[in-house]
Amino acid sequence: MERETQQFIGQSGAFLDAVERASRAAPMRRPVLVIGERGTGKELIAERLHRLSDRWEEPLVTMNCAALPETLIEAELFGHEAGAFTGATRARAGRFEEADRGTLFLDEVGTLSMAAQERLLRAVEYGEVTRIGSSRPVRVDTRIVAATNENLPALAEEGRFRADLLDRLCFEVITLPPLRVREGDIDVLADYFGRRMAAEVGWEAWPGFAPHVRQQLDSYPWPGNVRELRNVVERAVYRWGDWGEPIAHVQFDPFDSPWKPAAPVRPADRGGEDVSPPRPARGDYDTVADLRAAVDAHERAILEHHLGRNRWNQRQTAKALGLTYDQLRHCIRKHGLSE
Repeated sequence: MERETQQFIGQSGAFLDAVERASRAAPMRRPVLVIGERGTGKELIAERLHRLSDRWEEPLVTMNCAALPETLIEAELFGHEAGAFTGATRARAGRFEEADRGTLFLDEVGTLSMAAQERLLRAVEYGEVTRIGSSRPVRVDTRIVAATNENLPALAEEGRFRADLLDRLCFEVITLPPLRVREGDIDVLADYFGRRMAAEVGWEAWPGFAPHVRQQLDSYPWPGNVRELRNVVERAVYRWGDWGEPIAHVQFDPFDSPWKPAAPVRPADRGGEDVSPPRPARGDYDTVADLRAAVDAHERAILEHHLGRNRWNQRQTAKALGLTYDQLRHCIRKHGLSE
C-alpha cells in the first residue's frame, strides 16, 4: 500500500476482502470502525471510505486522538469560545465543524478520555456539538470513521470505553489483516517499494532480491506491517548501491550495531555472574527429521546473511564470523555459494 498515490497493493484474499468491504460501506452515511495493527493501512481505508462516498468533494479531516494531551482533546474536537480557558484568546471551530458535510477520521479512538467519549456520543447520536465555553449547540453533518488497534469490546467490558458509544460506532467494522497472514503479498509489496526506491536513487535497472533475502522477508513476522516493510526495503535498496547485482542483504532492525549503547544492567541481574554466551532462540525443533540437513541449512543461512551484509567481501565476512579466510572459502564451496 502506498499512501501518496492512494494505491492498494496486494492480492491475498484476506486483504482484498477488507478493501471490498470498505468499498461497499463507502456510500453509507453511517459510522465505520476500522481495526488493525499499526502499519496495516487504517488511514488508507478511511480515505477510501471518503473518496468513494458522495462526500468526496467535501473535507476529510483527520485527528489522532493519542497525539494530544487529554486537556486539549475536547477543545480540538468540539472547538471553544474566546476566554473559555487560559490561552483561548479567540474563538475556534473544532474538527467536527471543520468536517461538516465531509468525513472526520478519528485515529486511536480507544485513547479518548471518558469525558471526551461522552461528548462524542452526543455528537454521533444527535449531530450536535457544543463549543467549550458556549451553551449553544451547533448542528453538523459529519460522517465518523474511527480507527483503533485496541480490543474495544474488551475495553467496554472493563469500563474503559463507553459501551453505548461503541454501539453507535460499529455499524460496520472493517478488520485489516496483518501482513504476516497476507499470503503472497510480501513479495508483491517488496518488489513495488524496491522499484520505487531504485528509481528514486537513479538506478538504471531493478535487480530484484537474492533468493535468501526473499526467504528472510517472507519468514519475518513484520510487527510494524506494511510501514515496516517499506522502511526495510527502501533502506536495503539505497544501502546496496549496485543495481547490477541482486540485493543480498536487508537489515530489519535499523538500531542493530556492534556499537549501540548497552542496556543498563539491573542489580538483580548481577547475581549469578554467568558469563556463558547467550543461547540462540529456540526454533521449531519438533519438525527436524534430518539433523545434518537442518544444521547445513542453518549454516548456509548464516553465511548468506553475513556475505550479503559485507557485500561479499570474504575477508570481512570471515572476521565477522570468527573464521579464517580458508575456513570461510571451504564453507562457501561446501554450500555452492560461489555460484
